[in-house]
Amino acid sequence: MQVHASKTNRLNILGGLRSMVREGGVRSLWRGNGINVLKIAPESAIKFMAYEQIKRAIRGQQETLHVQERFVAGSLAGATAQTIIYPMEVLKTRLTLRRTGQYKGLLDCAWRILEQEGPRAFYRGYLPNVLGIIPYAGIDLAVYETLKNQWLQQYSHDSADPGILVLLACGTISSTCGQIASYPLALVRTRMQAQASVEGAPQLSMLGLLRHILSQEGVPGLYRGIAPNFMKVIPAVSISYVVYENMKQALGVTSR
Repeated sequence: MQVHASKTNRLNILGGLRSMVREGGVRSLWRGNGINVLKIAPESAIKFMAYEQIKRAIRGQQETLHVQERFVAGSLAGATAQTIIYPMEVLKTRLTLRRTGQYKGLLDCAWRILEQEGPRAFYRGYLPNVLGIIPYAGIDLAVYETLKNQWLQQYSHDSADPGILVLLACGTISSTCGQIASYPLALVRTRMQAQASVEGAPQLSMLGLLRHILSQEGVPGLYRGIAPNFMKVIPAVSISYVVYENMKQALGVTSR
């Protein structure tokens, strides 16, 4: 929907699912998921590790951090993780958008991008990605931890474990807030990553693409595809926070 939906074709969630199944069968719904799983492991590990380390550096002798300090720590952690794994992000987008039989696999896709477009193609869309991940990761991590700590202070004086439902709620709210703030830049990033693979698509810069979307589709065009993005928040992001909290407990890590 981010790449192919427009005012004229009015592609919606069900229409998108139907066209994908028609083009490549049920397996096409998991197209690009292999690289997505390979990408998410180092991305999440680096993001959470960097977040804890940056918080520790900012906190110093303080007992606890303020919301704005958590926002800075989250933004820096998100930018660090995205910078390291970004070529995998480009590969994920290309493999997700590919036609049946277009690539033999991950290595074939990487080789063809390198051969046809050069190494710079692996960082196409990097600027809007970093500009978007700063508010997204900052708001996401800061809101999540602030909500969790507020709940613990008010309702759980004896335990540092708020329970799975509270963690799911905190993760859902924090990720939704982050996505609303950063979604237009995420859309521009995806379009820039996909430009070379979409026939007839103009090869535009970040600002050029923003102008193009606004002139063709207006402000709603910057939020194309946000509905399925929200739908995946509860299972994807919230579960990652539940696992994160349980792993912190298992490893004896304390957060303030």
